[in-house]
Amino acid sequence: MMETDYWLAPLHFIVHALATLATGAVMLRLILQLVRADYYNPICQFLVKTTQPVLRPMRRMIPSVGRFDTASLVLMLLLQIAAVAVLLSLQGMSLPSPAAIGVLAVMRSLELAIDLYVGVIIGSAVISWVAPHSHSPLASLLYSLSEPLLQPARRCCRPSAAWTSPPSPC
Repeated sequence: MMETDYWLAPLHFIVHALATLATGAVMLRLILQLVRADYYNPICQFLVKTTQPVLRPMRRMIPSVGRFDTASLVLMLLLQIAAVAVLLSLQGMSLPSPAAIGVLAVMRSLELAIDLYVGVIIGSAVISWVAPHSHSPLASLLYSLSEPLLQPARRCCRPSAAWTSPPSPC
């Protein structure tokens, strides 16, 4: 049993990493469409070119709802469902009901979205400290992703005029 665990651990890691990368790419493309990021950004172009071969046929069957790309959402959930099923079977566990696998897939997708946005906000903060006026593709992409989330917080937590004015001399 010990030897099979030895070989299954790297396989588990590889399947998890590939599923996370694929799901993250589709999720990032979906979010970039929602925030209307610059399509000509080289990073956006890379994401479009890598996800387009799978999404193109899916879009013929699954229509978009307004600006929301439902084909990307379905692909993201299908990737997570497959990953959950493969990872559970690699661990030697019996597969639960399809509804339970679906719930696990949705939870993993939400976890990935939270991790993605934590990374985006940290990356935006680091770039604002290191190169505050940078016009690199990564900086503009991070700004496009973080701005819809941070703008309401900035409006809500803006310091009042009394805090920003210098003290008057006595």
